[in-house]
Amino acid sequence: MEKEEKDCINSVESFEETGFNYTLSLISGKYKLTILYALYRHKVIRFNQLQKYLKMISHKTLSNVLKELEADDLIIRKEYPQIPPKVEYSLSEKGKSLIPILYSLCEWGEKHKI
Repeated sequence: MEKEEKDCINSVESFEETGFNYTLSLISGKYKLTILYALYRHKVIRFNQLQKYLKMISHKTLSNVLKELEADDLIIRKEYPQIPPKVEYSLSEKGKSLIPILYSLCEWGEKHKI
């Protein structure tokens, strides 16, 4: 492990104060990483398109997770003033900065899946 990595892990007294805990607080949950991956893949996507792409998530759950991701500044919600309402979602710069982590997870999974 590099010195910077060791400092990140060992530099604080309690787990709650670690960068690792902060990162987990942003991305933990059943669908957050999946939604971030979908937004990265599609760049800009509307709610119904996202729900169709993911298939396994209810309307209410998707809505709640998107609100959490927006509150954490990981995604951008853009609402257009028209009828019917049009809302699009995309990754924020902060959300885009998680993409290397998603790639690492993908590479690890490809290497270790049976």
